[in-house]
Amino acid sequence: MNNDVPVTLRRPARRVAAAVLGVASLLTLAACGSADPTPAATSSPAGFKPAAQKAGSEITVWADAARVPGVQAYQKAHPDVKIKIVTYSGDANGANDLQTKVQLFDRTGSGWPDVAFSANVNDGSWASQGKTPYAAPINQDVIPQSTLDGFANGALNPCTFNGNTYCLRNDLAQNVLWFNKKLMDKFGYSVPTTWEQYQALGEKVAKEHPGYLVGTAGDAWSPEVYFWASQCPASTTTAARKVKVDLQDAKCTRMAKLLDTLIAKGSVSKDTVFSAGFIKNQASKVLMLPGPSWYGQVLFNSTYKIPKGEIAAAAPPKFEGDAKNYTGNVGGGLWFVSSHSRNLKASADLVTWMTTSDDYQATAGTYPAYKTAATAWLANQKKTGYFAEDVSPVFQQAAELIWPGWSATQYSQEAIYSSTVVPALNSGKTLTDTLGTWQTAIANKAKSLGYTVN
Repeated sequence: MNNDVPVTLRRPARRVAAAVLGVASLLTLAACGSADPTPAATSSPAGFKPAAQKAGSEITVWADAARVPGVQAYQKAHPDVKIKIVTYSGDANGANDLQTKVQLFDRTGSGWPDVAFSANVNDGSWASQGKTPYAAPINQDVIPQSTLDGFANGALNPCTFNGNTYCLRNDLAQNVLWFNKKLMDKFGYSVPTTWEQYQALGEKVAKEHPGYLVGTAGDAWSPEVYFWASQCPASTTTAARKVKVDLQDAKCTRMAKLLDTLIAKGSVSKDTVFSAGFIKNQASKVLMLPGPSWYGQVLFNSTYKIPKGEIAAAAPPKFEGDAKNYTGNVGGGLWFVSSHSRNLKASADLVTWMTTSDDYQATAGTYPAYKTAATAWLANQKKTGYFAEDVSPVFQQAAELIWPGWSATQYSQEAIYSSTVVPALNSGKTLTDTLGTWQTAIANKAKSLGYTVN
């Protein structure tokens, strides 16, 4: 399996999957409002005053083990650039190493890495803050606007605070509707285009083919798959350090009821897709599975060993009453350039290459956030011949459909869901029963980190 696997499973609840994948998460920053919110008003960006620059000086790059080969490839292609590579956790699996070290360097006045990769998409929420933030506002003459414009719509939202862009996205993990075409054809089922059709088919599957599944609700990232797609305001930033949490909103309760129905029928599992029991007993009975783009190669191919020509992807479903379909996102790492760097030119060039170069991104394990690199990546996916149908149109469409009302915050939705909702489901409670407890847990965590909760 390619070592550049999804940077997703960063929380403790994901350690089983992380052992298989080494993968970490994405949330999307946005503002409050309707089903299609617009960013909240912010203050004008302050002028960036770089540190004294020293052309040709060595740059220090912190990256996780999966990204180090890419940095080494850059170094080989740019032998004149002096690079010191430091391998660290990448803030995967709940680690908080980058922020902890940066706080130490802030106190001592030295030691900041010129470039840092983080698997935790929420790291932009602290790296952009303070009198002298760790992250440089790269839109201020550090990286050209033309480069920033080449990323997928909304891809840089988790990097954007107060009108500035503080990082570049490594990859996306837009959710799609995965399905086993061979089984769907065998059973005579059509792929649903609405959540209502999805529920109806799930009930039909439970009756006609008991044991087969159309989804799972026990994964730490289930909120990002289902509730994000339903436009549930579980965490919507309304201003700096202010967040709206309303799990009683109709767009939350509708998805909870849908999942409760299918869990009760048996066609949605309460297990996680990476548990040993699920892999052994249920992987071959997955008929449909809403989930991130990396499920294709990482889950179905490498983990479940589903043969070539069976797995396909469809567009994210919509609710019949909604004007359009939205989806969520379960992945995507960040690249930071330090505001303290004395060689911004070399630092910015490396970060740009790591995120946009076909030489690296086209063969990476996950869907690139940069659009032209994504096109090359999709061409390589097609060449593998693994999928029953070309996934390119669906992936490209879904990349532009991520609902912007789910915000990047300093707390993890996945960790809260894992500690609050999953145990409740396993004890026999429904999602609907648990919404109040879940909301309280989110609100309490947010408040403990200094957020005002609406």
